Amino acid sequence: MSIFKRTYQQALWRTRRQTVGAFLAALVGISMVAALYLSVTSRTTLAGREIQSLEAKTSINKQTNADLKTQLASLLSYRDTEQRSDNLGFRAATPEETHYIVVPGYSEQGPIDLAAKPDLNANASTIPAEYTQSLIEWFGQRMRRGRSR
Repeated sequence: MSIFKRTYQQALWRTRRQTVGAFLAALVGISMVAALYLSVTSRTTLAGREIQSLEAKTSINKQTNADLKTQLASLLSYRDTEQRSDNLGFRAATPEETHYIVVPGYSEQGPIDLAAKPDLNANASTIPAEYTQSLIEWFGQRMRRGRSR
């Protein structure tokens, strides 16, 4: 029995080597998972920062656009347009200076009516008849049908 036991019993240094190997394998595995986690986290952080940067640029562009619209409205206002035309030497035309041209074949259009057209079917019910009766009416109708059967 002792020969059998010696044959299959491992040396002490082999047991220690296996324990250290298992520990190092676990350490390498944990290190790989930690490295993967850090990689994913850093990519996510970079993407978040880029989104924040783009949102800031969008906000700045919206503000600039609003400022430009305000400037355009100011430039197109009646007062500024009149002042620029006066500076350029323009003046309002008098009725004697106004000439109308008759264009053959052109028919004058009537005034434009911007009011909404009245809907002729506005009073017509759009709800089906099945949905217009109350629960009591429906129940009474079902009871009458039951008596007649």
